[in-house]
Amino acid sequence: MSQADNKVLFLGALAGIGLAVACYHSFKTRRRASLPAHYLSCNNELATGMRLVDSPGLPGAQVEVLDRLEALIQCVSELKDEMKALKNAMPVVHGQASEELAGGDRTEARRAGGDRTEARRAAPLHRTTPTRRKRAAGSIAGAIGGGRSSEEAESEGGYITALTDSDEEEQSNDEQWEEKQETTDNLANLLEMIDSLHQGTESDKRESLCILTARQEEFGQNSAFLWRLIRAYCDAHDISSTLEEKKKHAETGKQVGEEAVALNPTCAESHQWYAIMCGILAEYDTMQNKIKNGYIFKDHLDKAIELKPQDPMSYYLLGRWCYAVAQLSWIERKVAAALFGEPPSATIEDALTNFLKVEDIQPRYSKLNYVFLAKCYRDLGQREKARKMFEAACSMQAASKEDEDAQKELDLLCPELEVQHPADQLL
Repeated sequence: MSQADNKVLFLGALAGIGLAVACYHSFKTRRRASLPAHYLSCNNELATGMRLVDSPGLPGAQVEVLDRLEALIQCVSELKDEMKALKNAMPVVHGQASEELAGGDRTEARRAGGDRTEARRAAPLHRTTPTRRKRAAGSIAGAIGGGRSSEEAESEGGYITALTDSDEEEQSNDEQWEEKQETTDNLANLLEMIDSLHQGTESDKRESLCILTARQEEFGQNSAFLWRLIRAYCDAHDISSTLEEKKKHAETGKQVGEEAVALNPTCAESHQWYAIMCGILAEYDTMQNKIKNGYIFKDHLDKAIELKPQDPMSYYLLGRWCYAVAQLSWIERKVAAALFGEPPSATIEDALTNFLKVEDIQPRYSKLNYVFLAKCYRDLGQREKARKMFEAACSMQAASKEDEDAQKELDLLCPELEVQHPADQLL
């Protein structure tokens, strides 16, 4: 009920009371003129609300009228009491109505706040700032100082506090996401630079290893970073000039490889480069460790092919392993059987299959792949195919140290295949 409606009801009731009293006074004046003197002496009793009794000097009709008038006066008196009670109750009703209206406003505010919260989640740039939170706190204090009830202020204050806590949590989540995104971008830029240095000169490869070791504490839990660190140790091994340096880089690279495959067993590159480091370290170990590393090499290379079956490098390495195993001496096989129960097994045909797979995935993959194709065909007695692979290898320019090694192998193959050396053809 609104305040205007309360006023209309109150004024209407007062008008009814005034009309009844006016009629009563008019009727009493006329009755005083017609009543005998002994009745007028009883007027005080009438004023006190005492019931009139029949008098021998009053006609029956007048007595009935007086009774009805007395009842009317009694009703008016009761109406006065009710109006008084209503008047006293009006501030309470008004306060309750205000609270209900305030409650409805707060409900709408909550809904609107929820919409704003969703909007803030969709647009992180519109988060509630500390300045806005201070203004909200100031508005609460102003509402309390302005005479609003402490219950309303506490309720609205709690609501705004809840919103503030939610905003702070969202802000914290957004900040964490931004930091993570920044870290991801920094890592991507770093890896791009490292890949470029890997294709560069020996000085670039040394710089690559220095950069990676300096950032290892920062990105050491990322598999993409770790397998590049293994690769950098492999490059450092190849360009080192002393045996001590080569062995040190191989041992450290193998340790990093163990960490990488343990951190993320589903990363094909980690398995691939760990296998490579095991193969390199085998050059500096005893016969027993050399065979042991050969088993590790094969296991992780198979895992790399399983995870990434279209990587030509894995098939090339597996072809090299098969070719090396096929060339094992009788003594080496006996040592392997004594240590592991069953020696590694592979044939020239297995090696040839893997080298051909490399050519199928990526034609002209490398100069050395053609060299080993020529060796496999030579060992199998297919000399014509061996000569074709020899010529294909000679047609590729030497662009790396590996290509230089391939050229040395070609120089040794030339008399065995009874082909003219490409250098002699220019004379």
